[in-house]
Amino acid sequence: MSKTAFITGASSGIGAATARALAELGYDLVITGRRTDRLQALNDRLEKEFGVKALVLGFDVRDRFQTESAIDALPGHFRTIDVLVNNAGLASGFEHIDEGDPMDWDKMIDTNVKGLLYVTRAVSRMMIENGQGGHIVNIGSIAGTQPYENGAVYCASKHAVHALSQGMRMDLLSHGIKVTEIRPGMVDTEFSTVRFHGDRERASNRSRATTSRGSSRGSSRSRPMSTSTTSKSCRPGRPTLT
Repeated sequence: MSKTAFITGASSGIGAATARALAELGYDLVITGRRTDRLQALNDRLEKEFGVKALVLGFDVRDRFQTESAIDALPGHFRTIDVLVNNAGLASGFEHIDEGDPMDWDKMIDTNVKGLLYVTRAVSRMMIENGQGGHIVNIGSIAGTQPYENGAVYCASKHAVHALSQGMRMDLLSHGIKVTEIRPGMVDTEFSTVRFHGDRERASNRSRATTSRGSSRGSSRSRPMSTSTTSKSCRPGRPTLT
């Protein structure tokens, strides 16, 4: 019997790449996000290429009732979830804390922290009810433990993901549910475009500046990768296309 993975924020970037990687391994998929047109296109490609079963769920993780309703309504085949990938997340704004926009703060905290909590609560209960254990993978960031200028609130939200991952691991251990945190470095996705509210030129300039600084410090081979049995930090010298 095939296993099922539930992936949030699957319409692009790391989420879409994760969906493809798991489909290649034979997982059936529940792919979620707000842009259902992109999700449906991804769904069709994966079903055709890998012969897996996939389901599109369109909802905003910031909305608890919308999230709970969508997950509660999962059809029978997709209710036995083996892997949850909490990937939905974003950065919004790039200013010093005294100049930050509270609307940007709300968006980051509601998505990166509360959204992760809403999805985890609903899916972990299903895992417990099914009695087969499971695996929850939280996509954090190296920014959660290495803050940078102009990113205080985003970094704080990812520090929360780091702490939540450790706490969830203890809370769910007795149910046979594993919890892993992945903390990527800079990745070539739509992340910066979203952060700068659609300003692609500013996003591109930011990416080039960060890449230049990373290159001047040496390649990833010269810097040890920080790892543990339960979390992994990835710090490439330049953006990685996913």
